[in-house]
This record gives sequence, structure tokens and C-alpha cells, in this order.
Amino acid sequence: MQSFSIIIVSWNALHHLQTYLPSVCATKHLRYEVILADNASTDGSAEWVKNNFPRVRIISLDQNYGYCGGNNRAAKHAKHDNIIFLNNDVEVTPNWLDPIERMLDSNSSIAVIQPKIRSRKQRTHFEYAGAAGGFLDKNGYPFCRGRIFDTVEEDIGQYDEATPIFWASGAALVVKRTVFHQMDGFYEPFEFHMEEIDLCWRIQLAGKQVWYCPDSVVYHLGGGSLSADNPQKTFYNFRNNLIMLARNLPSRFLIFNILRRLDLDGLAAFKFLLSGKTRNFGAVFRAHFAFYKHIPRIKSYRNESQLRIRKPIASINGGYGKSIIASYFILRRRTFSLITGKSITG
Repeated sequence: MQSFSIIIVSWNALHHLQTYLPSVCATKHLRYEVILADNASTDGSAEWVKNNFPRVRIISLDQNYGYCGGNNRAAKHAKHDNIIFLNNDVEVTPNWLDPIERMLDSNSSIAVIQPKIRSRKQRTHFEYAGAAGGFLDKNGYPFCRGRIFDTVEEDIGQYDEATPIFWASGAALVVKRTVFHQMDGFYEPFEFHMEEIDLCWRIQLAGKQVWYCPDSVVYHLGGGSLSADNPQKTFYNFRNNLIMLARNLPSRFLIFNILRRLDLDGLAAFKFLLSGKTRNFGAVFRAHFAFYKHIPRIKSYRNESQLRIRKPIASINGGYGKSIIASYFILRRRTFSLITGKSITG
């Protein structure tokens, strides 16, 4: 029987814990534990959990380490075969672990699993952050089955087949504990955003697989840390995406991809400007300058990990060999089912 350590990182989010932790602790499975990684909250979160859910293990951190740092530190305390990184605004269903266990038992190459993620606000629809599994286009832009840019689909069973994917959402990410530690966990300089895609990319390059499990269903509120229009979210998304590409792309593709991103990200910035979002416009340029400052660390990482075989995005499970921007904005293919074909590896 598989066992699970469910890790929830939280910072001053007592309201989320009061709403969503009860469903997690009501999980119907024989072998699991719940760990709260408290990022030095000052709202009484840890005390409330201790008083109301004494079986939850609390890791009290000395400062706010963010998503990556908090999860990495809590993962060192995990006792079970698999770690589940779960956002504090996720509601789970009672038997959500059973399909995940069956999938893990069915294929030893599977190292990461994402459940189906629906919206907590609109429960019949997919949720923005992960939907029915993550994919990556040739330029490094992520998208999901069930959510491309701002088009979020209703779940009518169109993505109910289990399938390999490029990345699993950090809102509800299941990973084998040994594999997570072999990969040295999340890359902490990311702080927020893209860390799960980077992790899944590295895991796939190491020969393991990432899968979507449609029979396991959770509901995610989303936007708990940074709202969609927050300029800081724009900054993290653009900066971290560039860092991720530079860490994982083969050398022969790297320079061309980064140069192409200068043009594409410039267009995105101009779109922000036309929409009156001047701070988001500036955030794109700040992200690029921050990326350039990060290049020495990227060079060091690539030199240390030369033994890892790097592959172009399109040759990896869940890689889309075309441009999702062209498919969505020019060809006006707004749903995953309209863009699927031989260019999606899987």
C-alpha cells in the first residue's frame, strides 16, 4: 500500500485553514499524515491547527520562506513514500488518494501525479492553475488541458482519460519522496511560480514520468497569494519562466529561444500597456533584467549538471511543438481539444 505525506505551506492564512483543512483531515486512506509548514505566521494559524487538529504535525519555521523554501524544509520531515504538496486553499474529496495509489502501483516509471483540479468558485469548471494537467509550448509558455490563457472550460468529461503530461500543478502535486530529494527539491530562488514546471521538467529529463489522474478530484480557490493582475505575479511569471528555460533547455536551443522570448515578451508588455496596466508593463521589463542578473547562477547549475541529458521541449511528454500564442490568438483555437494532434507528445 502506498503512503502519503500531505504538506501544506501557510503564511497568515488562518481563514483558508479553517475552511479547507477539515476536508484534508477527513481523507479516507489508511496511511497518510498531514504536515503544516507554518511560515512564521502571526495570525494564530499554528495554534488553531494544534487545538483543532492535534494529529497534524506542525513545522514552525523561523521566517516566511515562501512556497519553495517552506515546502523544501517541510519535505525533510516527511515519513511516507510519497509527498503531496497541497495549497492551503484546496478542498479535497474523501477518496481522492485511492485513484492516485492505483496509478502509482500500475507503473513504476511514474514519479509525479496531478489530480483533476476544479474551481472552488465554479465547481463545474476547471481551475486556472492546473485544470486537467499542464503542457509547455516550444517557446516555454505553459498551458493546461481545460485552461488556455484566460479561457477556462467546463468539465463535461472531455479530459477524463489518464495521460502523461509535461507538468503537474503545485496546487496539488504528488511526487515520490525519493525522487523529490534526488532532484534537490524545488529551486528556491523562484520563490513563487514555475517551480513545479521546473521540477517536473528535471524529473522527466531524469527518465521518470508525470501523469494526470482524472479519477482523483480536488477543488482549488486560487489567487490566495497573488491575484492574477498583481504586477508582482507578472514579474515572477516572466522572470521565473526565463530562468526555467535557461536551466533546462539544450544548449543548441537556448540562445535562440531566449532571443525569441525578447520579442514575444515585448508584445505581452505592449498588450499590458494598451490595457492600461502600466505596472504590469514595467514588471515584464523588470523580469528580464532580473533574469540577466541571474545568469551566473544558471551557468553554475548547468556546469554542475552536465551529465543530465537535455532534450527540446517538443520531444518530452506534454511538449507542444508549436506556439500556443499563435494557436490561441491567430488561429483562435481556444480549447485544448482544438489544438491537439501530433505536435503534442504523450
